[in-house]
Amino acid sequence: MLRDLIALPDDSKVWIYQANRPLTYEELDLVRPLLYEFSRSWNSHGIDVESYANVFHMQFFVLVADESKLGVSGCSIDSSVHLMKTIEQKLDIDLFDRLLYAYFEGEEIKVIQSNEFKEAYDTGKLNAETLVFDNLVDTKEKFLTQWIKPIKDSWHNAFVS
Repeated sequence: MLRDLIALPDDSKVWIYQANRPLTYEELDLVRPLLYEFSRSWNSHGIDVESYANVFHMQFFVLVADESKLGVSGCSIDSSVHLMKTIEQKLDIDLFDRLLYAYFEGEEIKVIQSNEFKEAYDTGKLNAETLVFDNLVDTKEKFLTQWIKPIKDSWHNAFVS
């Protein structure tokens, strides 16, 4: 059951899928209806899941589900993964590379492979204040308040210390 993000409780479950590149506006126009339709019809054991789905910063697919009344079952999670796989194929993007980190370089979002992260830090391309995306946040509240943070306050800091 489609809801606005603001209408969902702060402890709603969040899943973030980061694309390996930004989407074009045409691609965004193609996938938003898929996300909205999925959110409108998402269910767990035949019961509607109050949820929200959208693309943020042209690169991050975010699903949010209120689990206060009913937990999202494994089959329901599988259906969301299937949606992301479908989107991957339609757009020729990768949404499942967990070793690709995103950060801000000025106003632009850049991505870097995890094995290049420390070198970028050591050479000054990244620093303690560089804003990174923590795609491991797991609630709406954390998504809204802790998704983007400086390296020094993120788990990414372990890779540069």
